[in-house]
Amino acid sequence: MKAAIMGYGTIGSGVAKVLDTNKDIIKARLGEELELKYILDLRDFPGDPHEDCFVKDYKKIAKDKDVQIVVETMGGVEPAFTFVKEMLEAGKSVTTSNKALVADKGAELMEIAEKNNVNFVFEAAVGGGIPIIRTLTACLTGDVIEEIDAICNGTTNYMLTNMEQFGSDYNEILAEAQSLGYAEKDPTADVEGHDSCRKIAILTSLVSGKNVDFNEIPTEGISKISSTDFRYAKAMGCSIKLIARSVKVGDTYSCRVAPFLIKPEQMLYHVAGVMNAVSVKGNMLGESMYYGAGAGALPTASAVVGDMVFLARNTNRHVKIGWDHEKLELADSAKQEYRFFVRTSALQSNIENEFDKVEYSNLDLDEEVGFVTQLMTEAEFDERAAALGGVKQVIRVF
Repeated sequence: MKAAIMGYGTIGSGVAKVLDTNKDIIKARLGEELELKYILDLRDFPGDPHEDCFVKDYKKIAKDKDVQIVVETMGGVEPAFTFVKEMLEAGKSVTTSNKALVADKGAELMEIAEKNNVNFVFEAAVGGGIPIIRTLTACLTGDVIEEIDAICNGTTNYMLTNMEQFGSDYNEILAEAQSLGYAEKDPTADVEGHDSCRKIAILTSLVSGKNVDFNEIPTEGISKISSTDFRYAKAMGCSIKLIARSVKVGDTYSCRVAPFLIKPEQMLYHVAGVMNAVSVKGNMLGESMYYGAGAGALPTASAVVGDMVFLARNTNRHVKIGWDHEKLELADSAKQEYRFFVRTSALQSNIENEFDKVEYSNLDLDEEVGFVTQLMTEAEFDERAAALGGVKQVIRVF
């Protein structure tokens, strides 16, 4: 079975290494060898074990009828979309780790794959090495998925864990994460929640069967979280995690990405460092959690190679996943209900006038007090908080 890799960066080279290292076990499980014929990259890699495989024109791969499986690990929407589209139209199945491509063009590419009797799969696009996509599309197809809660960005989880453990401020821990290679030079996609937003959009599209526009999901990152917030969290017996949520509401889902205060009795509380986890609640199964390395060359490449084996077992046969082009109209985010932790300079009498019964968290700080509201909608909270004034921080309670 001949295969090609488009993009020989961290993940692409990792895929080649997995194919080399586990060559015999893959052959035994598949019944034939997965042979790497081409690697597309504009750079040269002299001395690489696959030096003879490199090409600079993607059309060479598209025109070669021997190649049945293509791996896309280039990143970004373009030119990845153009290249993948041509591979599918040429009768080749494709697997990708590219969440930007899947979130933006997933439904369209699956439609093209179906028309050409091939497959487009993306296990590594959400949880790196965590097998969450196939869990949802194969193992849990007998359940109605009522809720998904995910810590699905290792960079932000590493930063929050270290802020909690060492009392570091945001800027200090960001610089450390960048020096260790956990955060990009431009960390915006991670720290502002955009990466997690795309991932929860993909998962919601899969469980709803319709296309979710990630631009419509309310998204907050961690850049406003401070060491003071963690002091309050500790006083309340909580941690702070960046969580991507999707909750079934009637015939649709309600989504949000934001930092949450979370208690030890909840599974996601214990997910630390660069690890990721996805908690899934089915109407029959109940709650289950899928935990592991959400990034990194070999964990992600392992998921990609798993997809390659799946594609090799399903040549000349389209396997329907159930993500249609029809847009899903998400539930009104203003109607989501939470308890809210608030830090404010307002007087206690004004707090109780606006929010009635609250639970105070007192650190004896000058000119501010912390409290947790009763359960209320986002819209109701916004109205009351505006009337209160002096609000310094708001974190939802999970």
